[in-house]
Amino acid sequence: MRVTTKGQVTIPQHIREKLGITPAVEVDFVEEKGRVYLIKKKERKASPRTFRNMRGIATVKMTTDEILALTRGNK
Repeated sequence: MRVTTKGQVTIPQHIREKLGITPAVEVDFVEEKGRVYLIKKKERKASPRTFRNMRGIATVKMTTDEILALTRGNK
């Protein structure tokens, strides 16, 4: 296996499948006694959606059109 100029390597497909490494899965490299190990990071439990958590906490009573006018600089 060859390392690219950007320091990238391709993880062989059979290893990705065995470890469940899919796009967007995070991995980590651990060095131990002169060896480097690739470790799949533990997946975070799905948390409630951020917008759902923030719903109803706004203190300013403005319409969507009023907010858009402010953000766009319209008067």
